[in-house]
Amino acid sequence: MSRRSHRSFRLTRRRDYIRPLALPGNISFSTEVTRTLWRHKKTFMLLALVYAVVYLVLIGLQSQENYSALSSAITDTDSDLFAGDWGAVGQAGLLFVSIFSFGIDPSFTEAQQIFSVLIFLLIWLTTVWLLRNILAGHRVRLRDGLYNSGAPLFSTMLVALLIAVQLIPVLIAVIGYGAAVSSGLLEGGVAAMMFWLCAGLLVVLSLYWITSTLFAMIIVTLPGMYPYKAIRTAGDIMQGRRIKLLLRWIWMILSVLVAGIVVMIPIILLDMGLKHLVPALDWVPLVPIALLIWSAFSIVWIATYVYLLYRKVVDYVPEQ
Repeated sequence: MSRRSHRSFRLTRRRDYIRPLALPGNISFSTEVTRTLWRHKKTFMLLALVYAVVYLVLIGLQSQENYSALSSAITDTDSDLFAGDWGAVGQAGLLFVSIFSFGIDPSFTEAQQIFSVLIFLLIWLTTVWLLRNILAGHRVRLRDGLYNSGAPLFSTMLVALLIAVQLIPVLIAVIGYGAAVSSGLLEGGVAAMMFWLCAGLLVVLSLYWITSTLFAMIIVTLPGMYPYKAIRTAGDIMQGRRIKLLLRWIWMILSVLVAGIVVMIPIILLDMGLKHLVPALDWVPLVPIALLIWSAFSIVWIATYVYLLYRKVVDYVPEQ
């Protein structure tokens, strides 16, 4: 209680835990994040391309055969959704939702899964290192970030492992949903209502935990910082502000999803049109390549969003 005036599951008066926090609007802040990256577009574009190339070399491209099979299955589906002039757009949208939800080739080997986590963490650390030095007024190069940002890799990995543990309630909810669908539990009645109530509580629990752990992913990159101390410090920062910052994370996810729709659906439509006119181009992995590049830029943008929001929070000084 010497550090926090409020603890979870303890009754606290509002006057003791309310903490003011003035932040820019969602659209304004997202624009600021994009402008920050655009001012240093050469560095961050190269970083995203490095991520894509390393991912391609160590893990490989998503299976074009699986994508073609998924595309054919959706195209051949007899549904009123695809009737009229918006049929191709509906197909492309359903393809994007399927890819975004389940991926093109979800059957990664254990080595590929380990490499994907390591690559993600290194790109995250490089982005944070570059932003920290850029905002400090230092002149940096991508080479400096790649060489110097990996020191807190193990500490960051431990915090990322905590996020994986905090997502277990969501995993339980997903597994329960599959079992409920197969057993007919969701057909209606009190049982369906109770299931959705329990699933909602599990999702809320994971969101409650992750809200502060995302800041810990930034704090742990500070020199001499230990994972437990970073997690505890992030929890202190969140006190009295958790709901406000949780809404920021939801906005961040929606922004990435909307950007994916704007970018990927035209590419999927182009791919479908070209391969319909020239079937010999069916082997060209246009969509998997575009998906890899979009994922690389999305990771850099998310890391920038989290870091700049962290700076807004810690630099905020309430008006007297």
